Amino acid sequence: MADVQALDEVVEFTSGLIRLDTTNRGGGDCRERPAAEYAAERLAGAGLEPLMLERTGGRTNVVARIEGTDPGADALLVHGHLDVVPAEAAEWSVHPFSGEIRDGVVWGRGAVDMKNMDAMILAVVRSWAREGVRPRRDLVIAFTADEEASAEDGSGFLADEHAELFEGCTEGISESGAFTFHDGAGRQIYPIAAGERGTGWLRLTARGRAGHGSKVNNENAVTRLAAAVTRIGEHEWPLRLTPTVHAALTELAALYGIDPDFRDVDRLLEKLGPAAELVEATVRNSANPTMLDAGYKVNVVPGEAVAHVDGRYLPGGEEEFAATLDRLTGPDVDWEFAHREVALQAPVDAPLFGRMRDAVKEFAPEGHVVPYCMSGGTDAKQFSRLGITGYGFAPLRLPEGFDYQALFHGVDERVPVEALHFGVRVLDRFLRTA
Repeated sequence: MADVQALDEVVEFTSGLIRLDTTNRGGGDCRERPAAEYAAERLAGAGLEPLMLERTGGRTNVVARIEGTDPGADALLVHGHLDVVPAEAAEWSVHPFSGEIRDGVVWGRGAVDMKNMDAMILAVVRSWAREGVRPRRDLVIAFTADEEASAEDGSGFLADEHAELFEGCTEGISESGAFTFHDGAGRQIYPIAAGERGTGWLRLTARGRAGHGSKVNNENAVTRLAAAVTRIGEHEWPLRLTPTVHAALTELAALYGIDPDFRDVDRLLEKLGPAAELVEATVRNSANPTMLDAGYKVNVVPGEAVAHVDGRYLPGGEEEFAATLDRLTGPDVDWEFAHREVALQAPVDAPLFGRMRDAVKEFAPEGHVVPYCMSGGTDAKQFSRLGITGYGFAPLRLPEGFDYQALFHGVDERVPVEALHFGVRVLDRFLRTA
């Protein structure tokens, strides 16, 4: 089991990484290199030979390999991203890049997304170096840039230009899984991600006749765009159950003693109560309008208006998604993918999933492990180009009332020290047996 020093180091490393401001504002406005150097230095201190790789100056990725004891076994990818989303300091209780440790909690941007997992990985690897531990299979450790934007400078670059570093990897683990979900009735659920919805970030463009704001204009680009955006925002997407979500609903229904009647999934979700939160965003495709851009003066009708939509589609749902957007936008509005990534699905009956389940149960015997599908996406999408099946497994034992999901990209992001200790123990147990 991970040593006492690893428990201290995971807290130190989480705080240290948070203090390195790696804000990704999109459009290339980010510099992950300080965090990459921090991680590489600690990997080197564990006797590894980390490579630092960049497609763009300052957008640094780190990759290292730990040789396993079984040369015939497939390799496992363990990856985390180094960038974080922006944070407005005036809105926070503490400075978002302070890494402050107060009352048993580490505060700051990245505390849950996902410098905590980066720190867990570093702490486990260094603990193994002190103890002389080697895993059964090769482990490829990767810390990436640019996950919070397009991943073009991060996992996309690594998958496209440095595939040889991931030779032999068949499976991978990363963020957003094995955290405590309290259902409000005394049950502790640990969802492990075995799928992700696809990403379809859209740009909508309406064109019309420019003119004076005082004149009649039945070819108004703003009106056309607004109508299309309203149709998209109000659209009710049809039910689509993937194998991962079907498995999640089946296991949750069994946990609550409910007949899993898949003829009325909405009713089934109602019966699950708060636990429905784990699956309700992934039983359908979705499209949320998020940005509007039109005009430059109140008395001028612009000839063009633009909107952006965050679209997500389930495995097998991309054709339906595109056809629906064609219909909702109509003849006067064009749309295109500004960024597009595949939906993912991983088997929940695979031996690796069973080992993740066992590792959680060893340290949280009262917990109920279930599979689930992420509503968003991770670097697993890019690594899937290499044939790597991705799971979300960043273990955290969280107290009741700690709204983990709300802290992703939220104000006052933080993680309990005890949650980090749990994560190190579970990750150590899993990686030894994976």
